[in-house]
Amino acid sequence: MILTPLSIHGAYLIDLEKRGDERGFFARQFCQREFEKAGLEFQLAQANTSFSADKGTLRGMHYQLGSAAETKLVRCIRGAIWDCVLDLRPESDTFGQWFGAELSAENRTMMLAPKGCAHGFLSLTDDSEILYLVDEFYSPELERGVRWNDPKFSIDWPFEPSVISQRDSSHPDFCPQHHLGRQEAQPTL
Repeated sequence: MILTPLSIHGAYLIDLEKRGDERGFFARQFCQREFEKAGLEFQLAQANTSFSADKGTLRGMHYQLGSAAETKLVRCIRGAIWDCVLDLRPESDTFGQWFGAELSAENRTMMLAPKGCAHGFLSLTDDSEILYLVDEFYSPELERGVRWNDPKFSIDWPFEPSVISQRDSSHPDFCPQHHLGRQEAQPTL
């Protein structure tokens, strides 16, 4: 595995270190020892998949609060997506910054989105599917979302989404009290 640190503290692009011959190749998709060597804590709790039938489908920006905060390791296994991580950790030097990259079945690149960051993606092709590993269990009561086009963050998406859920399109503008759980807030379900 080739881990490349991103401009968001704790976020990485991960490329496969292929060992190949005339048959094809073999590569590690995840290795606990390599993560630990890089100083990354990640204990697998769930493996999830997401399928988007149409190009232009946007999902995100999602995260969970407190003890349910997740680190996500995302890989596109069919089609292509533009994957985005947004730092929502007030104590972070990169708070409010985002990073996006194309992940595709062809390039096999993965993105690691650390705890305290929101994650989302836009499908670049029809029939895009991602596989993502997370280190915490899903907790609907602690789930939150940041609207994909919140002016506070000005994420530069590759193009305007054509398919987006009512839930994802109606997240409120960023407010630390609501989004970071500093006072009682209702989940965005």
